[in-house]
Amino acid sequence: MNGNLKEEKKVFAANGIKNTGFYYTKSLIQGKYKLPILYCLQLDGPTRCNELLRKMETATFRSLTKALKELEADGLIIRKDYGEIPPPRVEYSLSERSRSLEPVLDAFCLWGQEHREDAVPMD
Repeated sequence: MNGNLKEEKKVFAANGIKNTGFYYTKSLIQGKYKLPILYCLQLDGPTRCNELLRKMETATFRSLTKALKELEADGLIIRKDYGEIPPPRVEYSLSERSRSLEPVLDAFCLWGQEHREDAVPMD
């Protein structure tokens, strides 16, 4: 275990979870659609809102745009408006900051693949 993680555990023990890196990370990605949005952008690169909406399946336009605005405000995604009308073309992509989350997203995916009850064994 590295020193930073040991220090994090000491902070947690002394000051509670709100003062940990875990809590900060959770605060940035909590919500029903934030992790799926980040994962889609990681896999597909720059993506338009309507395409994300199709991939999220159960998301409403309102809930998706709220999550996109929050991710943008936190510096995790980049919104690029091409200024075209009609219709306006806007794409979302991962920021440099969120690119550092890619190993975490990969680990999430790998863990899920390994622990799904209906998973096909990977060679």
